[in-house]
Amino acid sequence: MLVIGAEGEKLGTMSARDAQKLAYEQNLDLVKIAPQATPPVCRIMDFGKYMFEQQKREKEARKNQRVVEIKEIRMFSAIDTHDFETKIAQCKKFLQGGDKVKVSVRFRKRAIAHPHLGEELLDRFREEVGEAAVVDKPPKMEGRAIVMFLSPKSGKPEKAEKSKGAKKPKPEQEAAAETETKAEE
Repeated sequence: MLVIGAEGEKLGTMSARDAQKLAYEQNLDLVKIAPQATPPVCRIMDFGKYMFEQQKREKEARKNQRVVEIKEIRMFSAIDTHDFETKIAQCKKFLQGGDKVKVSVRFRKRAIAHPHLGEELLDRFREEVGEAAVVDKPPKMEGRAIVMFLSPKSGKPEKAEKSKGAKKPKPEQEAAAETETKAEE
């Protein structure tokens, strides 16, 4: 078998017994790297240290991953303008967070007879969201609803900052507080 040393140098071809003896003398392990090759390739290394470094790399890769969630926005075919604007704002917030969005228009009772109203609503929704989204799946009828999937257009999601503690006072309030303290002195 072909043996590679601890520092990466080729030690040449030798029998398995000799390679094992060499690894034992260096207080290291003999690991088969490519058993299908002719001759099989083995390496002398500290296997425990190798496994630890590999787990460390995998952990770091998992830490940098982000799980994309699918958020759902439900509307009905007869929706008021303010409600529609609220749904658009909500969708933009989800998309900025890096999540995919499932937009569904549900039909109640006899409204199912007019699916074109739902399609028009989804087209208007797509236009309003505009630059923030890309349509993954175009509007499609599923039961009593029309469903469309959107995904964020930009590369990296922005993290929503949550303020902790008390709100900052407005500049006018700060100026008024300063004049009050000066007047008391």
